Amino acid sequence: MAIQHRRISRRTMLAGAAALGLTGSLAACGGSDDNDDSGKNDGDSGRPVKLTYWSWAPNMDKVAAIWNKKNPNITVTVSKQVSGGEIVGKLITAKKAGNAPDLIQAEYQSLPTLVSNDVLADIAKYAGDAKSEFSEGLWGMVTLGTDAVYAIPQDSGPLMFYYREDLFKQHGLSVPKTWTEFAETARAAKKALPNAYLTTFSANDPGLFAGLSQQAGAKWWTVDSGGQWTVGIDDAATRQVTEFWGGLVQEGVIDNQPMYTPAWNNALNKGTHIGWVSAVWAPGVLVSSAPDTKGKWRMAPLPQWKTGDDVTGSWGGSSTGVSTDSEHAEAAAEFARWINTDPEALAALVKEAAVYPAATKGQSGSILTTPEFFPNQPDFYDTAAQIAATTAASAWGPNVTIAYTTFNDAFGKATKAKKEDQFLTALTTMQSKTFDDMKKQGFKVAEA
Repeated sequence: MAIQHRRISRRTMLAGAAALGLTGSLAACGGSDDNDDSGKNDGDSGRPVKLTYWSWAPNMDKVAAIWNKKNPNITVTVSKQVSGGEIVGKLITAKKAGNAPDLIQAEYQSLPTLVSNDVLADIAKYAGDAKSEFSEGLWGMVTLGTDAVYAIPQDSGPLMFYYREDLFKQHGLSVPKTWTEFAETARAAKKALPNAYLTTFSANDPGLFAGLSQQAGAKWWTVDSGGQWTVGIDDAATRQVTEFWGGLVQEGVIDNQPMYTPAWNNALNKGTHIGWVSAVWAPGVLVSSAPDTKGKWRMAPLPQWKTGDDVTGSWGGSSTGVSTDSEHAEAAAEFARWINTDPEALAALVKEAAVYPAATKGQSGSILTTPEFFPNQPDFYDTAAQIAATTAASAWGPNVTIAYTTFNDAFGKATKAKKEDQFLTALTTMQSKTFDDMKKQGFKVAEA
């Protein structure tokens, strides 16, 4: 999917930031124009530099230790954070106090919020040729469709379809290549296994719903060169996804239970859920959720809306950004490039932090070994790399949290009702509440 780049200034991205709790002068401050240096250039100073890195990934300090050993003049200290969701509020608070960390692990959907709050620096002039290390869709997630670079991609979560290979063979079920075939397989599975379902629609996972909509071509938020946002959550692509899943739930061939519960774990482990639309990190979940099924699952590309298409969505993933408070932006950006593109760093991220690298050279080969839970699919990561390369560019906005919270509530009611029309009502509610929130906060905003 092509990304149309347009020149959008930091002033544009900061539009409405005052309403997010910052002072009214923020958008007019010296750091908001297109020539913002976002930190001092330390490359030729030769003086020791100490950087702080906020990250929630496990063992990130061990990865940083490799850098520190090789770069004694630029020392990175990792400050462990609780989660990607909680880090956003802490960063905005730290920015207000003028003491945000130098380096930030940020989820892709959080980037517009952090940029709007002037937390993330534009490191385009320090990024070098980093763009060539990533797929077009992933790189678009850190540029927000502009000429700026607000982070370097770290890990990704391309969507895939997981299925019980043994049960599919036993009952003559076909692995779906299109969503039409997916519906047919769901019906066939229900007929063959009356007490089971192909999978479930989970109302506690807005990230998965967003990824499925992304695959269908949805652009939930867009912003023009004048700083006006458009909210398009209730667009044709997302309605297609909503009608599809709502219809299957109403038909009774897809379950309506939330994921990540004891009941869901049991359904996977006992074979009453025989498929799962998930991301590349799913094997790690299956190890604990369905321990009795090792070697029985297989992964395939996500079904497509049109025969011959080859695109997937994304569920999860994060990046490494540099804060506008950092006095050592160049050194910080150098570390951000290293940790996300250097072969030794990528290997350490896989081994120590258990991430799936965003860099294409880290997605296959010796860096990754076949997941222990998938001994029957030795080409797991080769296939995953091919899928990851087709990830569509996302379109996030500055109030993702509102959209996600509304999804949980509105779609939660719809799934319990098992009515397709209530799924569509839930989508409309998600659109209206997201739009109203942006308008209330002072953003220039329109509806698609």
